[in-house]
Amino acid sequence: MSERSELTLADGVRLHVETSGPVNAPVTVVLLHGWCLDRRTWHHQSKALERVNARVVAYDARGHGRSSATRLRSATLAQLGDDLAEVLRAFAPAGPIVLAGHSLGGMTIMEFADSYPQEFAGRVAGLVFVSTTAEGATHTCYGLPSTITPVLRVAEEAGAGLLARLGAWRPHNAMLPVLRPTVRWLLFGEDHEPGDLEVTMSAFGRASLRSIGGFRASVGAQHRLDTLAALGDVPAAALVGDRDRLTPPPCAESIAGALAGTELTVFEGAGHMLMMERPAEVSAALLSVVDRAAKSTPSRRSARAHRSRYDQAA
Repeated sequence: MSERSELTLADGVRLHVETSGPVNAPVTVVLLHGWCLDRRTWHHQSKALERVNARVVAYDARGHGRSSATRLRSATLAQLGDDLAEVLRAFAPAGPIVLAGHSLGGMTIMEFADSYPQEFAGRVAGLVFVSTTAEGATHTCYGLPSTITPVLRVAEEAGAGLLARLGAWRPHNAMLPVLRPTVRWLLFGEDHEPGDLEVTMSAFGRASLRSIGGFRASVGAQHRLDTLAALGDVPAAALVGDRDRLTPPPCAESIAGALAGTELTVFEGAGHMLMMERPAEVSAALLSVVDRAAKSTPSRRSARAHRSRYDQAA
């Protein structure tokens, strides 16, 4: 049974947070959703974690789901990294943590690691990156010929800038039936459950125009391979579908190449909504990382935090 809470951040934005599982569980798992989505996209994995009595924290990012709107200047990955730090301090103040991020959520984890290296090293005992990237829009071709990618990218950036200035409106919510085929093509691969597409469309309908357009600049510009390379031997998994049109396999491959010990898995026929398209497999990968994280020790995390301080000083 999940509990719903509201966290007011330092700048006044209110986050909708849901928690489940025993407070004294050996590991707390924090689930971070993708851009223009919400915490419900992790519903398969939330159920799997509840079955093993893990502590789960899932929240809607600012400007998404049931959380309140964000100011345009705060629609950045850096701000999302700060928000994650506040969520951890409020809902997982002690013990080892596993961070699992889909798309924008994975990029948020990397931003948190870059901005709070000592806190990250001392607390984070496992990572799961699902359909995400550490290289911005470098590999994004939208499933189309790479020769037209530069033109599409310029048009997308211009459109995003316009949407960002339109504020907290959600006019697209009334057009979801018309938009459904496009969203389905862009986000899903060969197979999906109808209910999961409906959850995705509902989440997209809740995202404001400011959120749809405002985060685009920092998402496209982020580069955190060096940050990942400095994290050391954290148990980690990088998962991607070979039909992912937004974060294709080279994105996960570069993450696995930078972060030592990462288990890379490419799923045939799957698209960007991997935790819905391959729920059992993603849940199994997440539970494997949780199991390894539960065996981590405070001394080992302390040693990693010490190395992080040394590397930062150097």
